[in-house]
Amino acid sequence: MLNTSTSSALPPGVLAQPAFARAIDRLSKLSVDGYYNPYRSFAWPDAIDPASWWMPPELLSVWGTDAADTLDEATLRTLAKWESINFYSLNVHGIRELLQAVIARLHEPGYEVASRFFHHFVGEESDHMWFFAEFCLRYAGKLYPDRQVRIETAPDPLIENFLVFARITIFEEIVDFYNTAMGADERLDPAIRKINQVHHVDESRHIAFGRKLMVLLHEDLCRRGDEALLDRVSDYLRRYMTASIRGFYSPDAYRDAGIAEPLALRRGLLSHPARAAFDARVLRRTTDFMTATGILRPVREAA
Repeated sequence: MLNTSTSSALPPGVLAQPAFARAIDRLSKLSVDGYYNPYRSFAWPDAIDPASWWMPPELLSVWGTDAADTLDEATLRTLAKWESINFYSLNVHGIRELLQAVIARLHEPGYEVASRFFHHFVGEESDHMWFFAEFCLRYAGKLYPDRQVRIETAPDPLIENFLVFARITIFEEIVDFYNTAMGADERLDPAIRKINQVHHVDESRHIAFGRKLMVLLHEDLCRRGDEALLDRVSDYLRRYMTASIRGFYSPDAYRDAGIAEPLALRRGLLSHPARAAFDARVLRRTTDFMTATGILRPVREAA
């Protein structure tokens, strides 16, 4: 196991670095300057053409495999609709979870500096959850249920404090990979491009904040001098990234697209080398950063 207390407070001084305070002030100002009312910012069309691309074909979970070659273009476009609904549903469920974690730490001891930005973070993420859910309900009539497999959390609160913000940052960076591509793709309906563009702008601040916070919390763990603990934390994050990526392979979406044997399709895709290469590309920015900062450590061979 990664050992117990229920407090989410931090020891004094962990986040009390002048550079961190300056970054919080800068990111908070960007949030204020970029403030928008989500209920007035989107022009929702009455409908989105079901035969159009709702997600770039290159982002589909079947892309690069023989499964894609066996599906006609109409089925791929239908799959793009339902994989986009899965993507926004993942966002809704992921945002709900991260909001609970951040609110639990808002104005807790040790988070005084971070709490100045937490308020912007909570407000913006609540807005994101609303417009992603609104899209799903308007144009698909539903959200997909949360089927993410939960991996264990750390009973030691100081370790879990780090893991909370590592999980948030990993989630946001995965999502931003898709936002960046979808926001710029002119094959997509303007409403789809807009929600991805808006989300990308906000997430750029959240990712910058999450990375800075994650490094400071990891440095605090390093001060324990427990190499075995740091290896377990690194292994946990690798498992979390794998679990997060697997959420994009949705049997619900395959079923709604009319694809036979959706569970068998998912199993095949998860073992396909082309998909492994694509998933590594989605995660590359995150893994490069965490490797460079020593958060991700070399995988040790079992004795």
